[in-house]
Amino acid sequence: MCFKEPIKMIRQIERGEIKVCVEVIRKSFETIAQQFNLTKENCPGNASFMKAEKLYKQYDGGRLMFAYLDNCVIVGYFSLSKNNGGSFELNNLAILVEYRHKGYGKEMIIFALHKAREMGSNKMTIGLIEENIKLRNWYSSLGFIHTGTRKYKHLPFTVGFMRIGL
Repeated sequence: MCFKEPIKMIRQIERGEIKVCVEVIRKSFETIAQQFNLTKENCPGNASFMKAEKLYKQYDGGRLMFAYLDNCVIVGYFSLSKNNGGSFELNNLAILVEYRHKGYGKEMIIFALHKAREMGSNKMTIGLIEENIKLRNWYSSLGFIHTGTRKYKHLPFTVGFMRIGL
């Protein structure tokens, strides 16, 4: 249902919205893939090349998935997965390029933190491209603390890890 007044909201997605969410993820991560020269050949698992089947499998497995809607249009996405020890990992936070710098990402982070806390967690973690200093600084500005890095043989970049207490 759409409204006459501009409505912005975050809500859990329905299975029928997965294909739209995959497109939002692909388009959002495409800018990072270009910036860091990620291709299907050197980084096939990057979100810019995501297939709908992956999200269907995660959804069917119980992963919590959320969309940011701007006037009834899905313009953002993220998911939460429970780690061992009760913390949650924030996955695939994505905002379409034309909707960036409007505070939507921050709103999604705040929503995710509240959701994880509501589910009994005391910590949220993220993994990101360590060399993406702009993104790392953005997460730091929201209270995330850098906890380390890891180099994987199958990835053309270093993975950075961050966490925030709830």
